[in-house]
Amino acid sequence: MDKQHATPYQQQLVAMRAALLAQMAAQRGGDIGRVEAASAHFSHSEESPAQMATEKEIEFAIGDHEVVELTAIEAALSRIEAGSYGECIACGVHIPAARLKATPEASRCIHCQEAYEKKHPA
Repeated sequence: MDKQHATPYQQQLVAMRAALLAQMAAQRGGDIGRVEAASAHFSHSEESPAQMATEKEIEFAIGDHEVVELTAIEAALSRIEAGSYGECIACGVHIPAARLKATPEASRCIHCQEAYEKKHPA
């Protein structure tokens, strides 16, 4: 897909990135890292050690998910710049517009994504 046709997707991806970064900053209380925020949050907690451990795991899982999402968005923006946006990274076929509209950071066609998820379960 050429850059002109990718412009709406690029705008959507930039907006998604901005929203995700704002969400991450709001959850952390500013531009500090997830580890620092969790440390400050849990250092004075009066909860049980088991509850604190569970909450820490949740915090880090959310952080991991955010990093994966941000990485996918950045990769999609890079593919737009490279001129390869809309092509499956696994098989090279064109990713349908409906899929890109729903998931603009998609890097694989449905068939390859399903195969990937079977090999790499979450």
